[in-house]
Amino acid sequence: MSQENVNKLWTPASHGLTSRRDFLTAAGAGVGLAAANMTILDLLKTPSLAAEMKSSRKHVILLWLAGGASQLETWDPKPGRPTGGPFRAIDTNVSGVQISELMPKMAQRMDKVAVVRSLNTRVADHGGGADIMETGRAVEQGLPYPDLGALMAHELGRIDSQVPDYVSMYSSTEGRRRGTSGFLGGRYAPMFLTEQMVPENLRRPEQLVEHDQTRRLELRSFLANRFQQGRPDLALSSHASAYQRVRGLMASEKLFDIEQEPAEMRAKYGPTQFGEQCLVARRLVEAGVPFVKVARAWWDSHGQNFETHLELVAELDHVLSTLMDDLADRGLLQDTLIVTLSEFGRTPNINPSLGRDHFASAWSSVLIGAGVQGGAVWGKSDENGQTVADGEVKAGDLFATIYEAVGIDHKKEFHVGSRPIPITDFGCAPIQKLLA
Repeated sequence: MSQENVNKLWTPASHGLTSRRDFLTAAGAGVGLAAANMTILDLLKTPSLAAEMKSSRKHVILLWLAGGASQLETWDPKPGRPTGGPFRAIDTNVSGVQISELMPKMAQRMDKVAVVRSLNTRVADHGGGADIMETGRAVEQGLPYPDLGALMAHELGRIDSQVPDYVSMYSSTEGRRRGTSGFLGGRYAPMFLTEQMVPENLRRPEQLVEHDQTRRLELRSFLANRFQQGRPDLALSSHASAYQRVRGLMASEKLFDIEQEPAEMRAKYGPTQFGEQCLVARRLVEAGVPFVKVARAWWDSHGQNFETHLELVAELDHVLSTLMDDLADRGLLQDTLIVTLSEFGRTPNINPSLGRDHFASAWSSVLIGAGVQGGAVWGKSDENGQTVADGEVKAGDLFATIYEAVGIDHKKEFHVGSRPIPITDFGCAPIQKLLA
């Protein structure tokens, strides 16, 4: 079916809907329109609409391990080698796959995890490494490219959503990276939280009672609608939409409050800031937020690498496994992709301070949940972890895999002015073995 014919079918007279977006909004809200109309069901078979429906229900939680976590103390251990360090490798519930003994809980969940052990991103300084791993490409002068969160907000968000599209939570010790919506504009910039988990300025002022606020909003809406009549102006529509989103955000304040969760659930995640933020992340995706980023500092272990990772990896093991179980128990893991990223990995060589330095030549990441083939391992490093021995992956390849996992076509293009900008960097492609 041609795109022209598809568009012809979407008419108010034939379906009572004004656009394809209306249908997707209704379907996403659980309205039973499709069951009553076989023509709509036939339309769902068209590739473009099927892909859009697939992506409209997906969410992403990014766990950003700020400073650079060591692949050798997590997903790619080298026990017994000069570079291996003091920790053992342990078997997992996937035959032939071992990970660090610091992650016993994740070892029992590896059948739901896809591991990439062959990232070669080449840039090993914090700023440059973060630029690449936040956008999937090197910085290009004159082209402010959106980060992963903004792009996911654009592709997975709903225009009428009353919850945020992109929430970014950092620990208060690492606030340098704030995310950018680039050429997508401020509509897709992150709601950035660092000192507290509840956003500022969402609460109604105490001196304004709820009844008065409702009357004010009704008056504003009445005047705005009268002014807009006969003035089909995009800026006016955008202004009205912004007010509606603010009202929705004010109503979503409790999503950020973990006191709304039972004490038993809060205890499962633990009392750490990272654990509490991941609990908030689950609450947000459950409410429909497309993208949540939770950052945990500070993995930059130039000295005392093993003591640092003994603490941080144990926390990651506990919180990540709890998040997986919680999402699975609620039926959300099949539609939520969890990703671990950082600027780079850590050097196989151990320095005189018993630390590992910055290393971008052969490091690891994992994908869990929506659209991912659990128990899969892609690529490998050599016996000492110094280079990629098989299946080299660039940042753009990993990002293409992430896009495809949540139903976004990695070949899609944006247009900035008249210039086409591919969503995935040139020459990059998804790792098909990791996709379900």
